[in-house]
Amino acid sequence: MTEETPGFEEKPDVPSGATPEDAEPKAAPEEGAAPAGDVHADAGLVAQLDQVRTALGERTADLQRLQAEYANYRRRVERDRIAVKEIAVANLLTELLPVLDDIGRAREHGELVGGFKSVAESLETVAAKMGLQQFGKEGEPFDPTIHEALMHSYAPDVTETTCVAILQPGYRIGERTIRPARVAVAEPQPGAQTVKAEGAEENTEAAEADDKENGGPEEG
Repeated sequence: MTEETPGFEEKPDVPSGATPEDAEPKAAPEEGAAPAGDVHADAGLVAQLDQVRTALGERTADLQRLQAEYANYRRRVERDRIAVKEIAVANLLTELLPVLDDIGRAREHGELVGGFKSVAESLETVAAKMGLQQFGKEGEPFDPTIHEALMHSYAPDVTETTCVAILQPGYRIGERTIRPARVAVAEPQPGAQTVKAEGAEENTEAAEADDKENGGPEEG
């Protein structure tokens, strides 16, 4: 047996011409450290993901814009459809107004009888269902937006321009006037307000004179 010399450690053989550092064992790579190639691959994937997200956002915005345009288109088509229908109904009823005027005159003269009465009332009912409304009454204030004055006079018993006779009734569909009411109007008599004011002053003066003759108003 060979005895080991105490105090000496066995060293690995070092080839000739090598430095002492070559003889030292190299440290193993740390766990979890990614190679340089993997880092570049991850960066490329992140860039691609950003591009996909950007493209998705653009397509989503395009889809939302198309949906909004389609919704606006549908509303516009519906609005135009309603407007065309209202115009068509208004044109039809406008053509029927002379017939309705004849029915009204026949009713005033007591000539709306028999089968003619039944037909006339049916026509008026259909016109009402289509939205036709008659307006214009005696005694209402004159409104130039819905009344057409064909006759003018003065009256002492009115305080403003008033419709005193309805020559032809007006007609409207909803808020749209298709024919104004043709009326005779009366205005307050010129000077009537002055006469009333003078009369009021005279009454006041007479009352004051009576108070003075009677010794003035009684004190409580």
